[in-house]
Amino acid sequence: MKSVEVKDLTLAFGAVKVLDHLNIDIEDGEFLVLLGASGSGKSTLLNCIAGLLEPTDGQIFIKGKNVTWLEPKDRGIGMVFQSYALYPQMTVRKNLSFGLQIAGMAQAEIDKRVARAAEILQIQPLLDRKPAQLSGGQRQRVAIGRALVRDVDVFLFDEPLSNLDAKLRSELRVEIKRLHQALKNTMIYVTHDQIEALTLADRIAIMKDGIIVQLDDPMTIYNRPKNLFVAGFIGSPAMTFLKGVIEAGEGGPVVNVDGVRIPLDGYETEAALPAGRKVVLGLRPEHIGVDDASAGQSFDAVVDIEEPMGADNLLWLKFAGHTMSVRIAGSRRYAAGTHLKLSFNMALASLFDAESELRI
Repeated sequence: MKSVEVKDLTLAFGAVKVLDHLNIDIEDGEFLVLLGASGSGKSTLLNCIAGLLEPTDGQIFIKGKNVTWLEPKDRGIGMVFQSYALYPQMTVRKNLSFGLQIAGMAQAEIDKRVARAAEILQIQPLLDRKPAQLSGGQRQRVAIGRALVRDVDVFLFDEPLSNLDAKLRSELRVEIKRLHQALKNTMIYVTHDQIEALTLADRIAIMKDGIIVQLDDPMTIYNRPKNLFVAGFIGSPAMTFLKGVIEAGEGGPVVNVDGVRIPLDGYETEAALPAGRKVVLGLRPEHIGVDDASAGQSFDAVVDIEEPMGADNLLWLKFAGHTMSVRIAGSRRYAAGTHLKLSFNMALASLFDAESELRI
């Protein structure tokens, strides 16, 4: 049985469709991340699953039960929002137990669930404090705990780390991943942060304009993006795109990029690559070699800007009339204006049709 099924879901506000005939199945125990820019429909989809928004058309099933028209409290979900939404006058213990008390649960069971959630989230020393006495990370742990005590099948996270600084985001991201490994519940997580998506997800659904443009595991999304949008959206710094034309070469097809002929040796595709086809060659910064004596054919480039980043060093280069980024070891340094040789790992490159923007 699927944990969550969204079937032909549409949500429109007047003539504006925010979700457009969207379908997705989420496996039991899966960690699915909805990733997209602002306005892509990711939070809207989550709110429809939660019952906070009523769809215009389509159906939502949780554990095989049609919940499309059920109230949020009857859907068997726990939700964690971007804002902590804690009761300021209540202690942490009271914040965790209040919803269960309203539901009429026995006090012994409430105490058991609160103790379990506090142990999992490592907030036992905080139970008698009030939210004003907690850090941002501690407050978000309490917000997660409030969902956890409900003992539900599906947890929904709506950008829960957005209000935290970089260090806390990194720490709590690890805690959420550890929580999922321990509980093995289904989790649906909304974010615009690709690092969160890549590190947390079993699968990522990349959304744009109310539809899912690619649904895959993180490494497939990163290494084999379905189209130019996904390729440009995932990766920091972004993939370099080189516009060119397919030409016949001695050993097979090449891409002519402003007079520079780049062989496609090692690139795997079953599609035809006839001469004259306009394409876009995509290369990630870490898939480009710099001054590699063992490489085959190499190409001239000039360093424009160097960005030392500690373990890594990021070079911005001028190549064939384009600007491209290259990631190398932090111990290697190149001053602006330095001429160097590039080699390309075509087995990890991406090739797109210039007209349809789809992967070839």
